[in-house]
Amino acid sequence: MSLQILTERVTNILGTNSGLDATVKFKTDEGILFIDGKSVPNTVSTEDLPADCTFEISAKNALKLIDGDLNAMMAYMTGKLKIDGDMGVAMKIAETFGGR
Repeated sequence: MSLQILTERVTNILGTNSGLDATVKFKTDEGILFIDGKSVPNTVSTEDLPADCTFEISAKNALKLIDGDLNAMMAYMTGKLKIDGDMGVAMKIAETFGGR
């Protein structure tokens, strides 16, 4: 259920053109959330495709990050969030989703 909510929230935040210019994958305990920020309009799906940056996090904690109830740096330091890939893309995601 949280993955569906996460998908809807991410889709609304990105809009049609986020300027992200990257692909991002969230690997959650409930499934995959793939963001194609290179296409216009941006697309969000549950496909498991290769991405420029991959985040491993629970769906519940991903929602907390978007809401600003969980600090990304603390989540990373405590192991609630794992990042693999382009750290520049990770920083763009933090700017895009930070505390919405």
